[in-house]
Amino acid sequence: MQHFDEQYVVSAFQALLAIDSTTGQFRQVQDWTVEEIKRLGYVPQVTHKGGVIVDLGGEGDPLVISAHLDDIGLMVRRINPDGTLNVCSVGGLYPFYCVTENVRVYAGSGEVYTGTVCRTPNSVHVTEEELRASLGDFRKNVCIVLDMPVKTAEDTRKLGIETGDMIALEPRFTMSNGYIKSRFVDDKACVAVLLNVMKALKENGVTLRRKVYAYFACYEEIGHGTTFLPADSKDYLALDIAPTGPDQNSEEHLVSIFCKDSRFPYHYEMTAELRECAKKAGVGYVMDVFTPHYGTDGDASVLAGYDIRHAAIGPGTSNSHGYERTHIDGLRNTYALTMAYIV
Repeated sequence: MQHFDEQYVVSAFQALLAIDSTTGQFRQVQDWTVEEIKRLGYVPQVTHKGGVIVDLGGEGDPLVISAHLDDIGLMVRRINPDGTLNVCSVGGLYPFYCVTENVRVYAGSGEVYTGTVCRTPNSVHVTEEELRASLGDFRKNVCIVLDMPVKTAEDTRKLGIETGDMIALEPRFTMSNGYIKSRFVDDKACVAVLLNVMKALKENGVTLRRKVYAYFACYEEIGHGTTFLPADSKDYLALDIAPTGPDQNSEEHLVSIFCKDSRFPYHYEMTAELRECAKKAGVGYVMDVFTPHYGTDGDASVLAGYDIRHAAIGPGTSNSHGYERTHIDGLRNTYALTMAYIV
């Protein structure tokens, strides 16, 4: 098996995290990915709506391997009378997983302002018991407080902020004893793994079993990342996180092979192929089912009408859509299974 470059994967992951890419805000992260792909020695193509596709070579029955560049985040819904921002989620972001988080507000004027996701009222010491006990709700009692001396809606509008502006959360990356903690492990960690696959193929002059495309999608978090595929696609493999939980087999040190998600089962025969590859290659893996609130871009491709088999694998990841955690071994095993399947 070709070398898993831990230093490269962690470095690429951090570089991606440094680029805010709430779904729809794709241009900068797409440009970075295009330049990195060129640096690795490939010729990328960009899709019209946002996304990057790369022909990795090989012949026969093309396989698409995807990972997504977009993150969950927030959008300005309206400006409150006191100058704070009422917001709505972009993707599956919930108040209990982002209250007190630092954010960057991308104003339509081109300026970027910092702020914090806050409850209203925002201080425990001066909040009545019944209000402290109530759940956070973006529409009712959660807002963005800007790091600017604004007191009215007009003050905020003078900054160039308006309804529809994007808001990105601070990732807060850290790594200790192999454990990677950060927002947006989903799915920038898998993007880094896929880039490492491409790097290893090019550096080692590897011959692929079949034709392979790498697809870096930009709209997975809202359900239509890969509703367009290359016309000759036959199979589809999504690299995405495998959420852990009390009823799950997924574990942060391992790669999960997905059997089913909230929409429907993954292709039984393709999933069996991945399982056999994992066994033969000695990859640390588990099989798992993800319900009731999970799906991948592979589902989007099937629902778009493509005549493909689809499957998904990914590293066990805790606290999905919050401050997530995985382990470098989970990324290593995801890389190893991907390589075993295509080489």
